Amino acid sequence: MTVAYPRKLRGQLSAQDILDQVVRQREIHMVTINRYRFNEQRSCKDLTDLIERLDGKPRDLIKDLSHHVADEARHALWLTDLLYELGEDIGTPPGTSYIDEFERFISHDTITTAEDGIIESLAAINVTEKRGCEYFAAHIRALEKAEQTPENIKIRETIAQILPEEVAHVRWGNSKLAEIAKKSEALHAKVDTAKRKYAAIEQAAYESGMDVLAGAEVRRVENLMKIADTLPLWQRPQYLIDQLPQTLFSTELQKTRIDLVKRAWEKDPSSFVEKFIPMFFNANLKDTANKAGTY
Repeated sequence: MTVAYPRKLRGQLSAQDILDQVVRQREIHMVTINRYRFNEQRSCKDLTDLIERLDGKPRDLIKDLSHHVADEARHALWLTDLLYELGEDIGTPPGTSYIDEFERFISHDTITTAEDGIIESLAAINVTEKRGCEYFAAHIRALEKAEQTPENIKIRETIAQILPEEVAHVRWGNSKLAEIAKKSEALHAKVDTAKRKYAAIEQAAYESGMDVLAGAEVRRVENLMKIADTLPLWQRPQYLIDQLPQTLFSTELQKTRIDLVKRAWEKDPSSFVEKFIPMFFNANLKDTANKAGTY
């Protein structure tokens, strides 16, 4: 059976590479924590919507999902309290929303039965939880290497509270999907397809929020094609027709670029010309991340 793990950004930047840079820049660090808060908060809404769609069946899954909502709400609470105590923003974070992008890429045309819906929902939850675990673990390691200020210690302790519960969510998702796959060859194939599909969707959503450099539109189309490849042949043309306009002409991408340019220029006009412009057009994301410490 397919095992879906989070992949590096464009195959170059790991979560650890990114978080090692993030913890050195307080403004970006606070935005990152606020993104965690927003995603945990939004998960409560999405899980609740799923529970309502299932309408009480199967009972054991409803019970598990209700506990899952409680966990995510607690995580959002801890992160909100943390940001509040630090005097930081607790509004909607700037930039492209990972969750909005994830949901945009989903096509429901492959769902024909209630069991199909359960398989797809579990696969979607599972792959996003894995990304969360990867980031939380990398964040803790980055903070362990950083200066041990009271603020950094408090942030690390908060994330360390959340990580074990997220790991438990991943194990639960793996177990539920394996349980369904064992029922028949047909269900095994459906679980396998759902895992591949949502791994491609998650990677595309992840990179949409991280990659704003020149040529990002082309790379987004590449990711879109990878998602289309997981769909039945007859669904691919319509899916691409529906998704291509927003993928190629994302207003959120342009806003993020403008904001990034503005911040770099206001901070240091000289470095903007000498470092930022070459960095923006540099295709090597690892070099870009190292240089981005200036901003």
